[in-house]
Amino acid sequence: MKKKNRIPFNRLDYLYHRHEDEYNQAALSVLCSGWYILGPELETFEKEFACYIGSSYCVGVNSGLDALTLSLRVLGIGEGDEVIVQANTYIATVLAITENRAIPVFVEPDEFHGIDVSKIEAAITSKTKAIMIVHLYGQSCDMEPIVAISKQTGIPLIEDCAQSHGSTYQGKMTGSFGIMGCFSFYPTKNLGAFGDAGAIVTNDAELADKLRTLRNYGSKIKYQNETKGVNSRLDEIQAALLRVRLKYIEEIIAERERIAQSYLAGIDNPAVRLPKIRRGARHTWHLFVVQCDKRVELQAWLEDSGIQTQIHYPIPPHLSKAYSDLGYSKGSFPITERLADTVLSLPLYCGMTSDEINYVINAVNEYRP
Repeated sequence: MKKKNRIPFNRLDYLYHRHEDEYNQAALSVLCSGWYILGPELETFEKEFACYIGSSYCVGVNSGLDALTLSLRVLGIGEGDEVIVQANTYIATVLAITENRAIPVFVEPDEFHGIDVSKIEAAITSKTKAIMIVHLYGQSCDMEPIVAISKQTGIPLIEDCAQSHGSTYQGKMTGSFGIMGCFSFYPTKNLGAFGDAGAIVTNDAELADKLRTLRNYGSKIKYQNETKGVNSRLDEIQAALLRVRLKYIEEIIAERERIAQSYLAGIDNPAVRLPKIRRGARHTWHLFVVQCDKRVELQAWLEDSGIQTQIHYPIPPHLSKAYSDLGYSKGSFPITERLADTVLSLPLYCGMTSDEINYVINAVNEYRP
């Protein structure tokens, strides 16, 4: 029998139990109402989340992947079009591009895991129809020059905010810089639902209206289908539960910041490189990602110490079997590939005790390659 980790990578139940009565009441209220799809809970959550981000509109959808996919589709991006995206992202970002039959154009990341701004313009061609940046691990990309490139070229900017709820750049929320911001509310996110859920935020009323139509079979009025849409709706129960969690999002982020600061202050091992924080950015620590040249050894050491870790992400999209048709090989994006070989995510979850945090710190410090 596999031994139980003393320190699991995550504990999703902690946040549920912290406000258990509120979650239970929210879910029960929807169940008793008899209204489960596209109802008042979703409408209210959309308004509340848009207000939190600082956007005019929010459209709830089924998942973060659907948010990305529909954001491209609503812009009319399709076969043969190119979308610039950073190479070290999770594959969902790329799936959204190819689902629309467009072509991902990969750009290497910078030292903060965001897209390297200095390499964007060289990737632009006459076929470029969008720049899709990813605020990875909870930290924003270098938004000022990215926004400038988008404005100068007229190429729409879409933000993948699946991991950056509450993250800011120079005081402005991620998701509010581009023409659309796409969020996932997967349970592990800082603003996590109790199942799949996602949303798109925008300041464009016309885009918001089109997105609402697309998510509902291409229909505004039942049985009157204006376009070829999909079934991608954030349901009433998830919306109600997200409304509860949204009330505590700043409390959740503050707790994660405290744990991350403990790691940053306490981990002192020349074999382990700590994450860097971009100047002017608020890192919300969806993940605490270190780097180690002997990652396999470090991960095994921590596992033997009863500490569960994960890798985000071991195989870059350009080297995945799914995208072998793109023709890339090892060495195509060396910075991304180096990260894939060295990154390791340490446990970080609300409810971690000081003893647990210190146990992780000591175990990392005691590792010797």
